[in-house]
Amino acid sequence: MNNPLRLSTVILPVRRWHDGGRDQWQRAEELGFHTAYTYDHLSWRTFRDGPWFGAVPTLTAAAAATSRLRLGTLVTSPNFRHPVTLAKELISLDDISDGRVTLGIGAGGNGFDATALGQEPWSPRERADRFGEFVPLLDRLLTEDAVTHQGTHYSADEARNIPGCVQRPRLPFAVAATGPRGLKLAARHGQAWVTTGDPKISKTGTPEQSLTAIQGQIEKLEKACTDIGRDVNDLDKILLTGFTPEGGRPLESLEAFVDFAGRHRALGFTEIALHAPIPDSDFAADQKVFEQIATEALGRLG
Repeated sequence: MNNPLRLSTVILPVRRWHDGGRDQWQRAEELGFHTAYTYDHLSWRTFRDGPWFGAVPTLTAAAAATSRLRLGTLVTSPNFRHPVTLAKELISLDDISDGRVTLGIGAGGNGFDATALGQEPWSPRERADRFGEFVPLLDRLLTEDAVTHQGTHYSADEARNIPGCVQRPRLPFAVAATGPRGLKLAARHGQAWVTTGDPKISKTGTPEQSLTAIQGQIEKLEKACTDIGRDVNDLDKILLTGFTPEGGRPLESLEAFVDFAGRHRALGFTEIALHAPIPDSDFAADQKVFEQIATEALGRLG
């Protein structure tokens, strides 16, 4: 296959805006990345005891500091979000950025976000139930002037969202999913699908096993699309790197990344997202190599 491929980056919100934070987003635009995403968490993994800023204010500041770069979350989840308030923030962000926002959205997990509001962690079934209600309601809130909804988990009473998104009919959803219910949501509501690979083999599997597992995910996505009469090629396919068995090795050299990207492009991916380097962390990498990949890799892939 010779699918078109875009490179994007993920900038974790760990730096103060006036102490290098703004510079990272502006540099991402200078390097030609398609989109710069950030994680939408209250805190996250090994970064829990250090600086961590909010996703929507960070993206709003990034929108004002850039002019071409697309911006997004990778990903937002229902863990601490409500569709009504999230829709209002997204419409505002889409307006401030002049239509440069993509919402990456997933079901969430059992990390710190799951208990920060004082609740017990949801079971996998409840997370799936909530996600299944959250996404369609958010879709309506972003496309209709007034929405009333009484659901099991979420409600809205004449929630007003005028004038709506700059992007029509709404800003795009990139739905992160690997299970059957999530893939159905991606097929019905997504403009893109996101995967990190198969978490069951991320630490113990081989790159070949990972490719096979991801191919299986894509086949399930294709079936979910076929079931509703949609062409799976209508969806962009985004790989968030760093969680397959290769870990950070694709960022060790331009050649390593070109090999990695080529193998995943052959599966049908249209976008690969790389974490911007963070020293002394799981995302440590050589900044010069990272920038070389950003500027030269697509040319090498042809």
